[in-house]
Amino acid sequence: MDGELFPRERTEIAPGAVHVPDWLGPERQRELLDACRAWARPPAGLRTVRTPGGGTMTARQVCLGLHWYPYGYARTAVDGDGAPVKPMPGWLAELGREAVTAAGRPAAAAAAAPAADPYRSAYDIALINFYDGDSRMGMHRDAEEKSGAPVVSLSLGDTCVFRFGNTASRGRPYQDVRLLSGDLFVFGGPARQAYHGVPKILPGTSPPGLGLTGRLNITLRVGGLGTGPD
Repeated sequence: MDGELFPRERTEIAPGAVHVPDWLGPERQRELLDACRAWARPPAGLRTVRTPGGGTMTARQVCLGLHWYPYGYARTAVDGDGAPVKPMPGWLAELGREAVTAAGRPAAAAAAAPAADPYRSAYDIALINFYDGDSRMGMHRDAEEKSGAPVVSLSLGDTCVFRFGNTASRGRPYQDVRLLSGDLFVFGGPARQAYHGVPKILPGTSPPGLGLTGRLNITLRVGGLGTGPD
């Protein structure tokens, strides 16, 4: 970012998991924020996610393309107002493909699927999570998709501590990465089923010109699946 003595560099956090700092410039961040605000409005707008055990997630969520609920997908907001989910914009799907190109294809994953390359798949699902200063996200895997295409994560607003772990358990080993506004994180190939979470938000770190208090995370996925309840 501007003013940093030592600019942050693209880093492979684990095989198949890549952090690209400052991938979105200020103007693109503002455009994405405006779009997120429109998507958050009803119908099928921003909601509190309730878990099967009766708890609630502290980050609120809105979905595009298909509606995610614990633990499946539907074409309507089955745990919200029941309205049809908003469509996945073509420009956002294209942004997902650009993000994978920017991160670079994990060689191990490409070699494992030469006949049906998941990296050429169209991104058809977006999960937008809003975190205020007290929000957290526990360690979990993005395991409801049949496609092996990489998960694309875009950050807007406040900095977070993003914990990226292993594929075997929610515990160690894991690595904590600070994701700032405009950062890109992509994980696929051997890291596609890794546990990950957000243990901490750093309030007041959003770029002053963005006009956002809190953090937005836009996660892009390729479903490759049918749906559950309508």
